[in-house]
Amino acid sequence: MKPNDPDIRWVKEPPMGPTGKTYLSLFLGGFTTTLKHLVSKKKTIPFPDRHYECPDPLIYRGVHRLNRDDQGRVKCVACFLCSTACPAYCIDIVAAESPWPDREKYPESFTIDELRCIYCGMCEEACPVDAIELTSLFDLSGKSREEMIFDKEKLLAVYDMTKDAEPRRTAGRPPTPPRDTGGPS
Repeated sequence: MKPNDPDIRWVKEPPMGPTGKTYLSLFLGGFTTTLKHLVSKKKTIPFPDRHYECPDPLIYRGVHRLNRDDQGRVKCVACFLCSTACPAYCIDIVAAESPWPDREKYPESFTIDELRCIYCGMCEEACPVDAIELTSLFDLSGKSREEMIFDKEKLLAVYDMTKDAEPRRTAGRPPTPPRDTGGPS
């Protein structure tokens, strides 16, 4: 493409006014933000003594958990959508034939590297059966890298630990409205 091509429409930059040249409005905006932070009440929590209570655990993204179905089995069907959607490539699944008649596969091995994870929630969004969720547990620590690689048993243990304290979410999907059966009301 040449500069004198008739299909190119050149747009000229508008001239800067006197307030734009002085950056006065930007300076005042930043200064008012600084003043607001100076006079606002601090929300420091003494962490080891008192734990932070998340006001809405449904919007918080912490440690992962693998959910169980009604019969106590792992809910995952080993479809690999979570590991495919993961931008950090921290999920590793090994599938096997399912011993149950209601599904074809189940995860023989399911591991998540919590140190590599960026806690974006893409795995939980991609899961078609809501098998993986992010909890509101944030005080996660370990003494070695190996402790931070969560296998299937550890992820199911997180579910057992948090199933009563945190409601199950449907991966950001709104609840489905009841269907109209067409019968008399």
